[in-house]
Amino acid sequence: MKQHEYSADWEKIVADAICLVASELRLIDVADLISMLRFERHGDLEDLVASSAELFFVPGTIKLGIGGDYDLDWGGQPRVLLDLEIRPQGVTIYARLMLEQDRAGVEINHIAFHEERDNELEYTLLLAESLRKAAFRPFMETSSLNARPAA
Repeated sequence: MKQHEYSADWEKIVADAICLVASELRLIDVADLISMLRFERHGDLEDLVASSAELFFVPGTIKLGIGGDYDLDWGGQPRVLLDLEIRPQGVTIYARLMLEQDRAGVEINHIAFHEERDNELEYTLLLAESLRKAAFRPFMETSSLNARPAA
């Protein structure tokens, strides 16, 4: 996504919104996630993402996007990258969720607002409000969960 003044704010809002989903996904054995990506078991991975998201959001709000990727080297920690499609009312977000051993991060690839607004601040407020309305409970601050946005 082309970076601009509010990009970091939008990523923070999305990270705060989906941090519990990321925590839920990190309960799955990393070897299982990697094998699903490697052997293109996208249907199985899609079910896991949907099941994790439906604990915290209205069904259909968060889905697996076009797949994902992983980093797995002999000397390093595994990292799983999942493409997500997040669709609260009024906004469509295409993001990449990074899952590591002790943290998770979000990078927005594209965001589309369904209605025109007068300024970027109104888009930011719309994003936050639409995610809040789609959630079953209030968001937690990502900083309290040792999470960081991906670069």
